[in-house]
Amino acid sequence: MAKQIDTYREAERYINMIPRFTAKNSMEHTKRFLEHLGNPARGSKMIHIAGTNGKGSVCAYLCSVFREAGISAGMFISPHLVTMRERFVIDGEMISEEEFLEAFCVVKERLKDLPEELARVSYHPAFFEFLFFMAMVIFEKAGVEYAVLETGLGGRLDATNAVESKVLCILTSIGYDHMEYLGDTLPQIAAEKAGILRPGTPVVYPVRQEEVARRIEECARRVGAEPFPLERRAIKEKKIRHKTIDFSLHLHYDNYISFTVSTSAVYQIENASLAIRALELLDDERITVPVMQAGIRRARWEGRMEEIMPSVYLDGAHNIDGIRAFLETVRLHSCQGRRKLIYSVVKEKQYQAVIDALVSSGLFDEIGLVALSDARALPLTVLEDCFGQYTGLTYKTYEALDMALRELVFHKGDEDQVYIVGSLYLVGEVKALLRRPRRD
Repeated sequence: MAKQIDTYREAERYINMIPRFTAKNSMEHTKRFLEHLGNPARGSKMIHIAGTNGKGSVCAYLCSVFREAGISAGMFISPHLVTMRERFVIDGEMISEEEFLEAFCVVKERLKDLPEELARVSYHPAFFEFLFFMAMVIFEKAGVEYAVLETGLGGRLDATNAVESKVLCILTSIGYDHMEYLGDTLPQIAAEKAGILRPGTPVVYPVRQEEVARRIEECARRVGAEPFPLERRAIKEKKIRHKTIDFSLHLHYDNYISFTVSTSAVYQIENASLAIRALELLDDERITVPVMQAGIRRARWEGRMEEIMPSVYLDGAHNIDGIRAFLETVRLHSCQGRRKLIYSVVKEKQYQAVIDALVSSGLFDEIGLVALSDARALPLTVLEDCFGQYTGLTYKTYEALDMALRELVFHKGDEDQVYIVGSLYLVGEVKALLRRPRRD
């Protein structure tokens, strides 16, 4: 007889064990189990977001505006940084351990009475599926008006795409990532991401590469979705300060309207603009221009050029497009001292191209290399070999992250700047370490 799960820690441990005994399921099976759960949260208005970079940021901007407007909203995002509960946010607040456990138990209980077609294949939700089902249960109990869903890996075959009825879809920037699953070219990857589109549902997307925009428009025409491109010319008058950026965005029914993002990351201008354009399309009288301005300004998103200490920045960029956007912001930061970098990566990423971009930028005086504690981490010896190819480069390896932080962060000069980048797993490990009492 299986042991009963009574605590948050036990539930979290069970979910983390799932990849060891189950694999990804078909979309038909995911949809069938969602039906078996009773299609929870079917009364909420679904906003679905896919893309390579910026998905979580767009979610955060949307939900910040909803909160400002007094509209109840739930958010399901991935991955988490420190605690699994971060994936579930209701009206700006991460759910409690008790709420997590309750939703977990609802999903697990329904595995005991599977319909015949699922029992026949010994169905069990995969890791991300289980969390998605929990999100829908959580949204149902909270009674949220809007449910904001971030895809995990792709789009077409993502568990979140089991939701049929959506009021809005958003595609963020498309880049090279997870190519073993999504395709070798940007149009192929865009088509996989565009698998979230639905007939008659608006889709907002940035126009960066013409071939990508054309493929998204083709996909929209094929399913009968309504395309709403965000053109580059719609954004202008950027004023970059130390901790904020002012910009103007052309709205459909107005001239250019000024907005402020509370970050120095220039890539957040596009993400905020996608959220604003999407909110316009909801045509909700509660979402006025002043509400959007306040919501965008008050939005915060951890691990995206986040200043965790004076002149110490944490960024989850992990693919080549994300690193290029990261470097664009670093160049805009004036530095009177030395720029230092702490870098790590998981082995599935295109780390050689990323390393080449970091080194060739010439922005960093010192580089610290660390291995993540995650099983997917690129070994420190491989990292060292990659950086060792470059002549005249100053770098040092650290067996443990706390050693790198102690040397490069806690003992940095007043005018130095430190950047920690390479993986959201690295971001999570840094945050977990900083929450512990420090002993010098």
